[in-house]
Amino acid sequence: MSVNELYSKYTRVWIPDPEDVWRAAEIIKDYKEGEPILHLKLEDESLLEYRIGLKDNPLPFLRNPDILVGENDLTALSYLHEPAVLHNLKVRFLEPNHIYTYCGIVLVAINPYDQLQIYGEEVINAYSGQNMGDMDPHIFAVAEEAYKQMARDERNQSIIVSGESGAGKTVSAKYAMRFFATVGGSANDTNVEEKVLASSPIMEAIGNAKTTRNDNSSRFGKYIQIGFDRRYHIIGANMRTYLLEKSRVVFQAEDERNYHIFYQLCASTSLPEFKDLALTSAEEFIFTSQGENIFIEGVNDAEDFKKTREAFTLLGVKESNQSSIFRIIASILHLGNVEICSERDGDSCHISRNDPHLTHFCRLLGVELEQMEHWLCHRKLVTTSETYVKNMSRKQAANARDALAKHIYAHMFDWIVEHVNKSLHTSSKQHSFIGVLDIYGFETFEINSFEQFCINYANEKLQQQFNQHVFKLEQEEYMKEQIPWTLIDFYDNQPCIDLIEAKLGILDLLDEECKVPKGTDQNWCQKLYDRLSSSVHFQKPRMSNISFIIIHFADKVEYQCDGFLEKNRDTVYEEHINILKASKFQLVADLFQDSNKDGSSSTSSSSKSSRINVRSAKPTPKVPNKEHRKTVGHQFRSSLHLLMETLNATTPHYVRCIKPNDEKEAFSFDSRRAVQQLRACGVLETIRISAAGYPSRWTYPDFFNRYRVLMKKSDMTVGDKKLVCRNLLETLVKDPDKFQFGKTKIFFRAGQVAYLEKLRADKFRSACIKIQKTVRGWLQRVRYQKIRKSAITLQRFGRGYMARRLAEHLRLTRTAVICQKQYRMVRERRDYLRVRQAIVTIQAFTRGMFTRRIFQEFLLHHKAMIIQKHVRGWLTRRKFRRARNAAITIQCAYRRMRAKRELKQLKIEARSAQHLKKLNTGMENKIVQLQRKMDDQTKDLKTQNEQLVVAKASLGSEVNKLQKELETMRSRQGDGSQLTSLREELEKLRAELQEAHAHRKKLEEEHSNEKMGLEQRVEELERENAMLKSEKEKMNQRILHHSKSTEDQESSASQSVGRVQAELDEERQRYQNLLREFSRLEQRYDNLQEAKFQPGHRRNNSNQSSLESDSNYPSVSTSEVGDTDDAIQLVEEMGVEKAAMDIGVFMKLQKRVRELEQERKRLQVNLEKMEDQAKRKGIEPKTTSAQESADLAYNSLKRQELESENKKLKNDLNELRKAIADRAAPPRTAPPMSFRTATTCCWASSRQPMRSWMCQKEKETTNHIETNNLPEWTNSKKPIDKEEALRAYHGLCESKKLLEAQLQSQARKHEDELEALHTQIELLKDDIEKKQEMLNHTMSLSPEAQVEYSIQQEITRLTNDNLDLKELVEKLEKNERKLKKQLRIYMKKVQELEVSVTAAASQSTTAKPELTRQVTVQRREKDFEGMLEYYKEDETLLVKTLITDMKPQAVSATVPCLPAYILFMCIRHADYINDDQKVHSLLTSTINAIKKVLKKNNDDFEMTSFWLANTSRLLHCLKQYSGDESFMTQNTAKQNEHCLKNFDLAEYRQVLSDLSIQIYQQLIKVAEHVMQPMIVSAMLESESIPSLAGVKPMGYRNRSSSMDKDEEGPGSYTLEALIRQLGQFHGVMGEHGLDPEIAGQVVRQLFYSINAVTLNNLLLRKDVCSWSTGMQLRYNISQMEEWLRGKNLHQSGAVVNLEPVIQAAQLLQVKKKTSQDAEAICSLCTALTMQQIVKILNLYTPLNEFEERVTVSFIRNIQNRLQERNDVPMLLVDTKHTFPVLFPYTPSALSLETLHIPANLSLDFLTRV
Repeated sequence: MSVNELYSKYTRVWIPDPEDVWRAAEIIKDYKEGEPILHLKLEDESLLEYRIGLKDNPLPFLRNPDILVGENDLTALSYLHEPAVLHNLKVRFLEPNHIYTYCGIVLVAINPYDQLQIYGEEVINAYSGQNMGDMDPHIFAVAEEAYKQMARDERNQSIIVSGESGAGKTVSAKYAMRFFATVGGSANDTNVEEKVLASSPIMEAIGNAKTTRNDNSSRFGKYIQIGFDRRYHIIGANMRTYLLEKSRVVFQAEDERNYHIFYQLCASTSLPEFKDLALTSAEEFIFTSQGENIFIEGVNDAEDFKKTREAFTLLGVKESNQSSIFRIIASILHLGNVEICSERDGDSCHISRNDPHLTHFCRLLGVELEQMEHWLCHRKLVTTSETYVKNMSRKQAANARDALAKHIYAHMFDWIVEHVNKSLHTSSKQHSFIGVLDIYGFETFEINSFEQFCINYANEKLQQQFNQHVFKLEQEEYMKEQIPWTLIDFYDNQPCIDLIEAKLGILDLLDEECKVPKGTDQNWCQKLYDRLSSSVHFQKPRMSNISFIIIHFADKVEYQCDGFLEKNRDTVYEEHINILKASKFQLVADLFQDSNKDGSSSTSSSSKSSRINVRSAKPTPKVPNKEHRKTVGHQFRSSLHLLMETLNATTPHYVRCIKPNDEKEAFSFDSRRAVQQLRACGVLETIRISAAGYPSRWTYPDFFNRYRVLMKKSDMTVGDKKLVCRNLLETLVKDPDKFQFGKTKIFFRAGQVAYLEKLRADKFRSACIKIQKTVRGWLQRVRYQKIRKSAITLQRFGRGYMARRLAEHLRLTRTAVICQKQYRMVRERRDYLRVRQAIVTIQAFTRGMFTRRIFQEFLLHHKAMIIQKHVRGWLTRRKFRRARNAAITIQCAYRRMRAKRELKQLKIEARSAQHLKKLNTGMENKIVQLQRKMDDQTKDLKTQNEQLVVAKASLGSEVNKLQKELETMRSRQGDGSQLTSLREELEKLRAELQEAHAHRKKLEEEHSNEKMGLEQRVEELERENAMLKSEKEKMNQRILHHSKSTEDQESSASQSVGRVQAELDEERQRYQNLLREFSRLEQRYDNLQEAKFQPGHRRNNSNQSSLESDSNYPSVSTSEVGDTDDAIQLVEEMGVEKAAMDIGVFMKLQKRVRELEQERKRLQVNLEKMEDQAKRKGIEPKTTSAQESADLAYNSLKRQELESENKKLKNDLNELRKAIADRAAPPRTAPPMSFRTATTCCWASSRQPMRSWMCQKEKETTNHIETNNLPEWTNSKKPIDKEEALRAYHGLCESKKLLEAQLQSQARKHEDELEALHTQIELLKDDIEKKQEMLNHTMSLSPEAQVEYSIQQEITRLTNDNLDLKELVEKLEKNERKLKKQLRIYMKKVQELEVSVTAAASQSTTAKPELTRQVTVQRREKDFEGMLEYYKEDETLLVKTLITDMKPQAVSATVPCLPAYILFMCIRHADYINDDQKVHSLLTSTINAIKKVLKKNNDDFEMTSFWLANTSRLLHCLKQYSGDESFMTQNTAKQNEHCLKNFDLAEYRQVLSDLSIQIYQQLIKVAEHVMQPMIVSAMLESESIPSLAGVKPMGYRNRSSSMDKDEEGPGSYTLEALIRQLGQFHGVMGEHGLDPEIAGQVVRQLFYSINAVTLNNLLLRKDVCSWSTGMQLRYNISQMEEWLRGKNLHQSGAVVNLEPVIQAAQLLQVKKKTSQDAEAICSLCTALTMQQIVKILNLYTPLNEFEERVTVSFIRNIQNRLQERNDVPMLLVDTKHTFPVLFPYTPSALSLETLHIPANLSLDFLTRV
């Protein structure tokens, strides 16, 4: 393409900017080649004229299309240059907060200065096994790439982490080692990976410090080699260190700190073991307080010190050595505080003898105080002939002291590194290793010294190695694809390296100057000017003579020569070393024993187990014991050469760490600082090398899918895609040098992909315009038709409206006429009615007046008639009363006379009744008593008669007098008196009538007043009614609100139930995790030693039921607690403590106490009532008359006489009841007799003897009268009358007694019933009162309290009901146990009889063995009881045949779970013969054999499923035939007969249950392992809907996958393959007879794994977060749901596990623009966490330019809306989560006696019983 085409209007470019480095602009006018000005518009809409010059200002860089912005790989950009790289990194870092980006083979890591949740174990699992280009950039992806290439190529790997201080190098290296420790964990129990990770806190403590740029800056370089065996498990590690910054021990700049270990030790001085160190706060020591701030924000030094000590312990450093290390560190601090005093002359100095710090220093190191004091101020000069001791000035002594401190710390550092390597070393043979290099990046400061020189020298070497590796990879790619290539010109920094390390280079001249006795920094600098000024990379500063400039690959750096010689020499006087060698502490002495040896520990501690033959540095001649050994520069150069040889022998992987800003602000990006580091770390060089060749590469299928829109229809018919792509490119791109065709890929020059994207966008734009044109024309036509239709409709409605208006006018006119007519008529009629009403009113009043007059006259006549009626009635009544009184008086006198006569006659008869004494001698006393009473009564009667006579006489005289007076009064009064009396009465009646009128008026007034009051009251009531209605509405609203609240409470209750269920699931899952851990530990233990399984086995006593509870507390039945005495006795037997512990006994006793208390109250009430009745009965006789007292006395005598007879009758009645009971007893099915029927029978049976007895007594009495008293009665005047009277008298007495007895019994019965009813009424009243109180109390509470109170009441009621039911159940259980005990006794007797019978039969049939054999076989075949007998020695063969050698195919055509049934039948026989050893041995062997088989076939799904089905079936059989009622509900009668008789195998059921759980977990593990590589490809990558997914330009990582595979190889799986695999799993489980519930749980777990893996990959892959992937994913999920429905598994809960993926797919497809969209997303994605939603939105990538990216503001809106959720901060789903498995009890319907054993199993040694 020409310049004119590239720089046309609307093209976007990058222009330089002093602040932001590069600035975006847009061309507003087409540019023609050669024009000096380019017209631009900036982003702020301002215009700019950009001047173009050939040399100064070339044409600006072109911007990439928006679709390429934010790419994972910078090499995927079409235009590769600095502004594109910087912009892409900035967008990824600030918008979606992605800190990792690929740049070819380099991983660029930007320090976020924040804690990110992207390093968890689930992230490691997600990246493990994945290709590097398939996932988003991550340090774990680089680590996985290295691990995979080590296994694939069998070549050692290296990960080189570099960057500035504070860029995050140490953290990146730490996470890489964590990945290796997790993925390649050790195969045994050595825990090497934990030791490797434990070395990090130690090295950070002794080698890291706070700087101005980083709070945890590594002040040394390290290379860690992690060794692996042939199975690629970690077996050991080795560490090499480089260039420790020793000067930091004695000096720190402002706001910096010394090494962390000093502050950690000072922060822990309060510990008792550190009291002798004599340490205080770090502020008190010079070596730790020079930076003026001893604290780091957010860091706890004391806690970090604990971690450091724990790491020392884990690495095997002894406590004594740890204490020695801490003593050395403390001694260094005390050495820094030693005060050196200058003498007067200034050339000498001294140290005070009382200096406490020197004393502590010598004490802690175990050296002589005087010697150290002397040699700190003096030095020894050795010549060839003499030795001199020279004084040192104060400055020299201070330098020597500081050098000694640095030397001690450096040796201690080397000793710790050496011991760390020893603990990580392994004796096993190392197969390969992965090295992690954490080394300093390129550094340039205002003042650069010897340390920066060495660091930049190392970076030059690493950059050279990096350039060569990148160039090599590029050329290999071209050669592999067989395309022509030319050498790429790249920057070679070999001249700069030669300047530093070549002969007579900077390092050689520095070492030469160090050997000169009087050498100085100025002399060395002058030599550099003289010798190296001709080099291109060396310059002399203009304004300085003590500095020099080196032009490095990254930048020019000016170095200050001051201190170079001193730091290179690293001078330590020999006298100080000798003193330390003589220390009394062994560790201190050992530190300096090797001080004269060649090389440091860092260089000598190379990897012994490495496969690489590393050439050591050339040995140098031993330096005389003068001041020290080799120079630091020489050591560093040697170690650097060794490092480069190691790296060149490995495959390197590069991680470049970038520091985004100097203020350590989270997610803040400084473009200028970033560009400096990108230039320094080689990223831009990688871009330049890539851009020099063919940076953009496409596979033929991807290119075809992406750009087939540019093809013609004729091109699509060609079958060869390569040929189609070739023809298309030759047509579109005219320059053949812009692309090359490889074997599998098409290579493009820089910018060509952007050109193709432009053509594709133009094609789409023209297509869109055509579609828009068509659609707009159609819309306009539709609009015209709508307008035309609307106009016609409007016209029709307008005309109708006009017609309706006319009709309305006519109708209104007619209406007006009719209204006038009606109005006139109404007016006339109103006048007529008014006149008529007036006339009618006048007539009414007139007629009323005449009527009232007539009524008054009629009323007067009526009143007169009433008066006459009353007077006449009164006169007649008075006359009648007088006549009646006279008649009564005459009747009384006559009756009195006759009574006297009868009384005299009765007295005579009474006197002649003495002959009755002879008739019945037993009645004499009674008769005498009666006679006396009669005499007394006659006397009383006589006195009363006399009184009556006197009263009669007086009354008669008075009556005569009154009659005479009455006659005289009648004669005097005449007719006049009657008239006056009538007038008086008439006046009285008139007065009463007036009073009645007055009373009537009062009543009318009161009525009117009351009516008004009632009307007012009605109005008030109406108002009150309205108020009540309003209140009712309010109450209804409250009730609705209350109902809503109750619904909320119910929902909260359901949520609480859900939480309880979740807690139960968690508890179950925790238990199963423990089982998993136990099985893992058991497997680990089995690897070390084979352990024999011997679980506990309990045998029941013969008299103990197998159904007893397994509880630790004794069970108590209801019959034992039902009665109080039994319960108390039970408590006494159990003891108070045990009874108190048994909550059942306690609650039952408490309930019994309540019942007894209620019974006592009821009896107390009845007693009080009976006492009241007795009192009333005692008072009543006192008020009776004497006659009644005589009757009562007579009746009492009769009762005494009949008591004896009553006793006889009771005896007879009891005998009768017994007879009736004996007759009714035999038929048990007859219903019980009711109480009323029994009472009637008893009453009828008692009446017959009573009647017979009365007749007998009557006959005896008559016989006595006739024989004994006949003469006397014959002398009487009326003997017949006396006899009849006597009989009547006796009959009346007997009947009276009988009636009294009946009445008394009935009265007692009624009283009892009445009392019972009263007591019941009182109980009901009490109950009602209690309920009323409860209701009032409940209504007074709040709604929440009401619910809680009602729940408590319901719980109390249910508890009581439960106790009652429990008592009933325990009664039944007790009876059942008694019956079972009896049955067991009978069974034993039967067995004994059978044994004796069989023994006798065997003795009797010894003579005929053949016949006996035949009969026995027939009987067993006939009476098969579902048992299999085997000999003890055949047990091994049985287990081997059924378990060890069993193949699922061998029993595929038989009953499912056949081995389980056979094993159980053998267990049944062992239980039948009561052989506990046999049961124990068989079950133990079975369980151990199953474990061995599963361990042997730990990756075979079919075998695992087979034994899961058999183990669960054996467990169900042990439950089904255990004899426990809860497991026998679905058994048949025959199956109940097959229950175990002698043993309780509950413990083995638990062991089998645990084994089933372990097998289930292994089954899930095997299935997930099979499905793991299929899930991502099937769910996210395969095109289930053809031509839906789009393809974007990919970078280097996607074009060079870590695993080379064909397009149609095993790495690509389709959805059909995944569903086919699921169907295979389900079919295998069904064939093996696995319970459907368990199979459903397996499918549910597998669907969870599919969801977790799919969602995790979706969250970690930007290339699949698009609209088309969402559509593809929803289709795939619908296919899986269809499979679930086809297998009838839609109720298993598997679909619920796919809900997060479903919502993620919907999230990819919904609109993401407005706030309504944000609200819809929040309500839609309930199964996703906030982090997951935000991550998907950040990763969402449009595949076309017409799609829009999700804006940052929209994502922030989503975050703000989701803040209220309080989600768990979780990004990735835990792929290792396992749902707790439930094994529901499913009894078998198979009858054991019908089971057939196939012959191919070779179980002939089993005998059917």
